[in-house]
Amino acid sequence: MKQITGINHVGIRVKDLETTRAFYEKLGFNFIEGPVGPEPVAIMIHPSGVNINFILNASADADDDNVLMDRPVKQAGYTHVALEITDLEAVEHQLAERGIPITETVELPTGGKFIFVRDPDRNVIEFHRPPPK
Repeated sequence: MKQITGINHVGIRVKDLETTRAFYEKLGFNFIEGPVGPEPVAIMIHPSGVNINFILNASADADDDNVLMDRPVKQAGYTHVALEITDLEAVEHQLAERGIPITETVELPTGGKFIFVRDPDRNVIEFHRPPPK
């Protein structure tokens, strides 16, 4: 479809707005509004234009693992969001300063490098530094 111009937002189901908001503010996201709508949803946006909608209806007694990433039987579905970055070392330093542990690092032979973190609900966020051109 030629009419598609980009990704408008990513939707992530979470348990608690305040905990989620505090975490994503550490990553530089700004709170826009919420909860709104029947789900309900809260909206945060990064100065880069990345928009995330947090669906605020995850069960408080849900398992503490991520059903798409942490279980041996692999379910179909979205597994993570990848945020493209320019300076991996700066991001690693900022994550450490903010007390956000890196859960995995992947380096490609072509020079690309990716680091992964988890939000409070164990949703996966990738920081993606592409290989040099």
